[in-house]
Amino acid sequence: MALDEFKAAVYEGRLTDAISNVQQRPLESFNSHTLSIAITGESGSGKSSLINAMRGLCAGDEGAAETGMLDTMREPMVYPDPILPGVTLWDLPGVGTFYFPLDTYFERLNLSQCEFFIIVGSQRFRSDHAWLVREIQRMGKRVYFVRSKADVDLDASRRQRPSSYNQERILQQIREDCRRGVAAEGVGHPQVFVVSSREPNCYDFPLLRQTLQTELPSLKRHAFLLSLPAVASPIINQKKDALKGEVWKTALFLCLLAAIPVPGLAFLCTFFGFRKHLFRHYSSFGVDDRSLSALARQVGEPVRELTAVMTSLGTTPMMALKLLSDSVGAAVMVAEYSWKRLPVFGAMVLSGVALVTTYFMLRKCLASVADDTQRVLSKALEAERENTI
Repeated sequence: MALDEFKAAVYEGRLTDAISNVQQRPLESFNSHTLSIAITGESGSGKSSLINAMRGLCAGDEGAAETGMLDTMREPMVYPDPILPGVTLWDLPGVGTFYFPLDTYFERLNLSQCEFFIIVGSQRFRSDHAWLVREIQRMGKRVYFVRSKADVDLDASRRQRPSSYNQERILQQIREDCRRGVAAEGVGHPQVFVVSSREPNCYDFPLLRQTLQTELPSLKRHAFLLSLPAVASPIINQKKDALKGEVWKTALFLCLLAAIPVPGLAFLCTFFGFRKHLFRHYSSFGVDDRSLSALARQVGEPVRELTAVMTSLGTTPMMALKLLSDSVGAAVMVAEYSWKRLPVFGAMVLSGVALVTTYFMLRKCLASVADDTQRVLSKALEAERENTI
């Protein structure tokens, strides 16, 4: 029902109401939504072992993720989480391998369908980890960083410096190294966990499970917000198609006015007719100045952040009118010259110019305003997601 209300508000150009519809929903209302968690990292970092430990399984158990020294995975494997409702864990191939180099990793695996990421690293924070964080941030998605194989690091430290060995101090040093690396990529308050999949009751593993469970409603809300631009896109296109009929009506009306034997009337009719319907489109889609100001207040964003993503001529109406006058002007001069000698022919030329020019300019304007609506709504939803992090 809430999604239907969101769609209706978008279709009617009430973008502020569409955002308000989501804002007013309690966190508990998102419990029924699903959440896809992608487990990524370099090959051999312990991604599959982490998934098995999170599901209470060991390697070799029925339904367990396959583990091993060699990364033979060629596509993601999906496993349901037996504890967290509606959560699936995606075991991804290692990043930066021969089959999955960095520059094509996200595209080849189509990771846009995953709403949340856990990066697994078995060594100190590296450049591959930083790249993953940047890409995930670019998609507007949230991320945890899990430093795996803590038992191996602690055992090595114990053997190397037995006299000064301090387990908690070493764990804290590892956490701080990872936090600095994640924070350097623009993640505020990075969530970092030092774990051992062999010992799921030790180190930060219980905290990882508890944090996921506590944040699950907000993570599902975040995922829901991420899905809304795709939900709105066909609604906006549907409205654009419905308004195409008005374009024909306007063009035909101006064509009739242009037939009146008054020199200059065709240009003026086309000029002001275009201007009137230009602003009518903005108002209809909810991206006129007043609506944009209200939307900016709703999501706590400066209005300039919303107008900055608008690329249609509507953001600079005078430019649109200049383009219109340039396209019509020359043809009108020819038609008026003919009018003085052949009035009927001149009227026909002016009518044709008004019809063709106005129709195509209004069609172009309508498509541009519809695209801008999609971008403005996506920007507003992005701001709303950031408000909840």
